[in-house]
Amino acid sequence: MYEQLVLLGVIALTFLAPNLGLGILFGISLPSWLTFLYLYVVLGIYFVWYWTKSGQTLAMQTWRVRMIGRKGYNLSRRQAFWRYVYGSLWLIPCVLLQWAFHLEKWQIIEMLFTVALLIWPLSIYLDRQNIVFRQSLPDRMAGTRLVELPKNRVKLS
Repeated sequence: MYEQLVLLGVIALTFLAPNLGLGILFGISLPSWLTFLYLYVVLGIYFVWYWTKSGQTLAMQTWRVRMIGRKGYNLSRRQAFWRYVYGSLWLIPCVLLQWAFHLEKWQIIEMLFTVALLIWPLSIYLDRQNIVFRQSLPDRMAGTRLVELPKNRVKLS
């Protein structure tokens, strides 16, 4: 949930401001497919940049969680990109259900939240090979995992 609040700020800065400007100044609005693609790319840049820089997004820093690769190192751009792609696969069933049942906007939002916040995270219980380091489906596919960092100790100088 905290990550979503941070992402709201990222979207407001990189998406809403430019699109409101286009709409107010020129009366232009992007088609829905282009809006989705634009948001997907903006969020992808956010995640890939943070995961390759420090292994942590802003929310992950707050909760002392870090994403690492198979051998415990920072992710490469390629690995971070694929982790983002695999992490967003939950969108496919949502889009298919929306198309099949002609869902309204609020029904789509409810479905997205249900899948993203409740069902998709439960994929860690599919990891029977490694009970200690349960990995979500996207982490297993990308060869990444989340680790909890120790609490920082105050250093006196």
